[in-house]
Amino acid sequence: MNRHRPFRTRRLHGWRRMLGMTALLLACAQPAPVSAQAAGGCQASPWPLWEVFERHFVQADGRVLDASTARQHSSSEGQSYGMFFALVAGNREAFDKMWRWSVDNLAGGNIADRLPAWYWGLADDGKWRVLDENSASDADLWFVYALLEAADRWRRPDYRRDALALLARIEAEEVAELPGLGSMLLPGRSHFVQADHLWQLNPSYQPLPVLRRLAQASPQGPWNRIADNSAAMLRATSPKGYVADWVAYRGASPSSGLFVADPAKGDLGSYDAIRTYMWAGMAPAADPLAGPMLAAVGGMAGATASTGAPPEKIKVSSGRTEGTGPFGFSAALVPYFTARNQPWLADMQRRRAQAMLADQLQTASAQGRQPPYYDVVLSLFGLGWADERYRFSNNGQMQLSWEKTCPPANAR
Repeated sequence: MNRHRPFRTRRLHGWRRMLGMTALLLACAQPAPVSAQAAGGCQASPWPLWEVFERHFVQADGRVLDASTARQHSSSEGQSYGMFFALVAGNREAFDKMWRWSVDNLAGGNIADRLPAWYWGLADDGKWRVLDENSASDADLWFVYALLEAADRWRRPDYRRDALALLARIEAEEVAELPGLGSMLLPGRSHFVQADHLWQLNPSYQPLPVLRRLAQASPQGPWNRIADNSAAMLRATSPKGYVADWVAYRGASPSSGLFVADPAKGDLGSYDAIRTYMWAGMAPAADPLAGPMLAAVGGMAGATASTGAPPEKIKVSSGRTEGTGPFGFSAALVPYFTARNQPWLADMQRRRAQAMLADQLQTASAQGRQPPYYDVVLSLFGLGWADERYRFSNNGQMQLSWEKTCPPANAR
């Protein structure tokens, strides 16, 4: 289930409008001041990159569309990421529409009954429906996270009920007890536990701040243990400081086991793994696991510094690199280099991401297609964080720039 590739799609927008948005994006390299609504609520300053995402990818009904393939598909990842970005942007309407579409189309109308399916689109018979019933645990965690944070800010107890219902299903269906290790998040509900006592895992599926927030919401749950085991996974599977897209854990006895290379996917680090560096950079420095996790993935710093751009692919066991990563990779590494106290590298990657993003927006407009989905997503995460539009506290809760102008009645 290799779900993460840069996408290209079509949707026609006016050339002049896109050029104006491009100029605005480049002008907004630093966070703008926020302003309060006249009604007494809180409103974020304009976020041009969110506006790009919303206009190109979010349909009127809340569906996050990737139109690059014949399937015209949507994924639970796209829906959950979109909700997170809408929360950062302070856009309640978009947030609610994306969640309602997700429940109705990915979870059969009731989030308490089933985990969301990860893949939805145009079937061979010409009908729009779920194309793969399996779940994707990274999206499920981001759904819960976004709902919990939105519930607090927007006084929506229904969001909290949905979050806790989904969290209970994740704990029951997507968490496994690995011999000699303990609790670990599986990539999905099925197909990741093999008959020969081998579990497939994805290091990029479990950002430390998200795990801390889920631990707060479910104190008796496995989330702090999963955080500890995720740090152990990075230390054990990153011998040269690079992260693989997929790894595996093999049981050696009922009470022991070890991390190994994924027998199906090998030790390649690329489009999935780039998020792991980003999450490590975003983790609050005061978290006891933040330093060890950042240190475990230090290889990317040298690889990027040597050429000025991150590699597209890395053989984790040898450290051999191949190709040059797209602009989304550079955006993702801005928090990573910031956390490593390498501001020159952070600035270099930020400028590369912004310049290439502007070029891609112009090209996409001229060709009447969407800009590359995954690169835009990584840019929203990385550049939004760099602009201080959001941060994570030690317990994983969000700190949003627009909350600074909230009146006391809206304080959390």
